[in-house]
Amino acid sequence: MRRARTPSRFDANVVALGVTSFLNDVSSEMIYPLLPAFLASLLGAGPGYIGLIEGVAETTASLLKLLSGWLSDRLRKRKVLVVLGYLLAAVSRPLIAITTAPWQVLLVRFADRTGKGLRSAPRDALLAESAAQSSWGLAFGFHRAMDHLGAVVGPLLAFALLSLFHEKLRVLFALASIPGFLAVALVALTVRERPARSSHQASLLVIPTRAPLPPPLRAFLLVVFLFTLGNSTDAFLLLRAQDVGVPISALPLLWVVLHLVKSASSMPGGGLSDRIGRKRVIALGWLVYAAVYGGFAAVHTPLGVWVLFATYGVFFGLTESAEKAQVADLVAVADRGAAFGFYHLTIGVASLPASIGFGLLWDWRGPAVAFGTGAALATLAALLLLMIRSDRLKRTT
Repeated sequence: MRRARTPSRFDANVVALGVTSFLNDVSSEMIYPLLPAFLASLLGAGPGYIGLIEGVAETTASLLKLLSGWLSDRLRKRKVLVVLGYLLAAVSRPLIAITTAPWQVLLVRFADRTGKGLRSAPRDALLAESAAQSSWGLAFGFHRAMDHLGAVVGPLLAFALLSLFHEKLRVLFALASIPGFLAVALVALTVRERPARSSHQASLLVIPTRAPLPPPLRAFLLVVFLFTLGNSTDAFLLLRAQDVGVPISALPLLWVVLHLVKSASSMPGGGLSDRIGRKRVIALGWLVYAAVYGGFAAVHTPLGVWVLFATYGVFFGLTESAEKAQVADLVAVADRGAAFGFYHLTIGVASLPASIGFGLLWDWRGPAVAFGTGAALATLAALLLLMIRSDRLKRTT
């Protein structure tokens, strides 16, 4: 029997998955910052419909993340699901170029997020199996940094191509397929399976709905659910930017600022959670989120929007890596794929009412009430997380 090897702090898979995520996000973020404007200006969709599109898309992804994570545990195969997920996204995403109605964009986003749902939980489990436990925060931080770096390059490419093609959005959306297919080729050719460092069979979910979640994971996911109820799609931030006076042509550059801060803060945020604990770093990030949403409720100038977008990036740096490392901390290796699936499922189930509710609040009472509600929910979640005893956020075996 071949012995499972113990990874160093950074293994080739961590690097390859990071570069793959970079290329995939270049493709995605050539489109996403312009999608709200495309829907509102060219296809006539309002905030409520945009919220529906993004809520359905993200919920679909999260439901599939549970299934794909559980399946990767049962099969002890992560890579095939990761490759299929990136491939589906690469094929479907550029179809936005030929859409003529909002419902068609909904279908394309559904297919794109289905790909994300297939790949995310197995990829996160593979990342954890490709790094030493003491460096999980740093490894996830590196992956998120590369992901966000792609979200810097993508909008810059979009800005340059819009200038070249005289703001023809459909041409830009079609060209976004190129880095997407490069991502598929890279993950297929360079990423390797890592044998699980455990002799135990997966036990968390023999049948996905029968076994209860471990109490530490359940406690953590409950507060994540509450936070996510106030965490609507970022499309509303772009709509708010337009509402305040940021021109459409500047939206890709605004997105660049956001992701520059995300990329720069991801590794420090993940590493900080390795040193001082996940709970403190996550709660701090949620409080930053609350402050930013409070700011969006009151902002009246384009300069204020630029400052808020930059600050918003710090929230991601503090929370994305730390939350995933916290999930990995709470379960045995054989159950890790399903645990990440439940994590993403929690976010997805809350994302649908979050985005739809936010859009309806915006239509009914205006953006200040919608953003203020999100800030209040984030603050409450942060306080509840801090109230959970630290020993309740440790794995029980």
